[in-house]
Amino acid sequence: MDPLWTNIFRKKLAEESLAYFLKNLPIFSELSPRALTTLEELVHVRSYKAHETIFEEGDPGSGMYMIRSGSVEIYAKNEDGVDDELARLTPGDFFGETTLTAPAPRSAFARTLETTELVGLFRADILELAERKPSISSSILLGLTRVVSERLQAASLEIRRLQNQIGEHVSPESIET
Repeated sequence: MDPLWTNIFRKKLAEESLAYFLKNLPIFSELSPRALTTLEELVHVRSYKAHETIFEEGDPGSGMYMIRSGSVEIYAKNEDGVDDELARLTPGDFFGETTLTAPAPRSAFARTLETTELVGLFRADILELAERKPSISSSILLGLTRVVSERLQAASLEIRRLQNQIGEHVSPESIET
């Protein structure tokens, strides 16, 4: 076979690999190829049908999910029992990452919108990795910390922007005492 064609097919296979997918997520972008191979052996790939529940509000949270294909809706029920969409996530997005280090009840519902493949990483996996290969678990946790910090900073800026926007529309005379 012509080497040109061989290289094209090899590249396509590499781009479809789990390690390639993981490397392109911000949490794992700094991992070495060896660390990615270890991570690839650690994660759990799961397939879901359309409109399948991944978890419900109040369920114990013990890890994160990364969307390899398909889409996921994060929602909460309002006081009337109607679903309020909080986020719509697509391939490359991830959710539930805060429960990777601090287990807590889920604060919202998650369900698929179509046939979806998720990659799960759970607290038990990280704890096991910390015992076997502490440098890799440290790299993963540093990546997680970076992403969570960036999200907190963005949320803080958005809160300030909304406060300023509300403040512009509220005059001191309109506030009842």
